Amino acid sequence: MEVTQLQKKRVSVRGMGVDVDSLTVENKAVLLSGRFLKIAALEEEWYKDVEDPASFVKALKDSPAKVDMFTFWQRYPEEEVKYRYHAEMESLAVLPIQSFDHWWKNEIRSRIRNKIRKAENKGVVVKRVEYDDAFVQGMTDIFNETPVRQGRPFWHYGKDFETVKREFSRHLDREQLIGAYYGDELIGFMFLGDAGRYAVPGQILAKVEHRDKGTSYSLIAKAVELCVENSTPYLLYFHWGEGNFSEFKRRCGFKKVMVPRYYVPLTLKARLALGLRLHRGLVGALPKECVRLLKRIRSGYYTRRTRQSS
Repeated sequence: MEVTQLQKKRVSVRGMGVDVDSLTVENKAVLLSGRFLKIAALEEEWYKDVEDPASFVKALKDSPAKVDMFTFWQRYPEEEVKYRYHAEMESLAVLPIQSFDHWWKNEIRSRIRNKIRKAENKGVVVKRVEYDDAFVQGMTDIFNETPVRQGRPFWHYGKDFETVKREFSRHLDREQLIGAYYGDELIGFMFLGDAGRYAVPGQILAKVEHRDKGTSYSLIAKAVELCVENSTPYLLYFHWGEGNFSEFKRRCGFKKVMVPRYYVPLTLKARLALGLRLHRGLVGALPKECVRLLKRIRSGYYTRRTRQSS
C-alpha cells in the first residue's frame, strides 16, 4: 500500500488553527497530531470509512512517519463495536429525518417554531445560495465580527476576503450552501456537507449583532428541508458536547447517540499511554468536573478580555 511523504497542513483543532503533519494512505489524507504521542487519524473521517483497518495499520507501521497510534471511528449508523481494537464510545448529535412536517410538529417545541416564525416576520430570508464573491464577503464580515465565540478564540477571526474564499472552496462539490439574509445583509450561513450516510453541518455561524432573530434555528430548519429533498436519512453533528451548544442541538431535535472510536497503539509508548489513559491527552485524562471548571474559567477570561478591548 502506497504512503506519500509528510507535508504540513493547517487545520482547526479545538477551535484553533494549527499546523500538523499529513500523509496519504489508501488515497485518504491522514493527519498526525500530538507532541508526546504522534496520533494518526483520517482528515475527513466523518466522510470516509476505513474499509480495511488491518492493512491501514500495517501501512502506518511501515511508513517513515513514526506514528505511535491510529484512531478511527465507526461511521453512523453503525453503532455496535465490530473490530477487536480498543474501543471507547463517543457521543454524536443525530437528527433522523422523516419529513419536514414530522420535524416541525414532533421534534421541536412550540418555542422554537415561534422563533423561526418571528425571524420570518422580521424579514429574515433563508435560502440556498451560490459561492460567489458577495457570499464570501458576507462570510468574511461574520468571521471578523468578534474574536471570541463559545468562550474561546475564534480561529477564523482576522482572515481577509481572499483567504476565506480560498479556504472554503475546497469541498464545494459535496456541499450545499445556505444563507440567512436580513435585507441584503448576510447574517448567518451553513455549509451542509453530503457524507453519503448522513448530512453534516460543516460550518454554521450567525452574526452576534442579530442574535435576537434566532438565525441558527432558521438555518437548521432549511437544512432539514434540504435533507428531505435529497432523501438524506440523518443530519449529524460531530459531537454532542455540553453547555449551550448541546442545548441548542437538543432544542433542534437532535438526539445523543453513542458510536465506537477505536485506538490502535503502534508503539510501546502508545501501549503504555493507552494503559494509563493518556491517549486523549492530559485534558482527556481529567475528571469531567475539572474540565467543566477549566472551560468556565477560560470562557470568563476571554469574555473579560474581549470587553476590555472593545
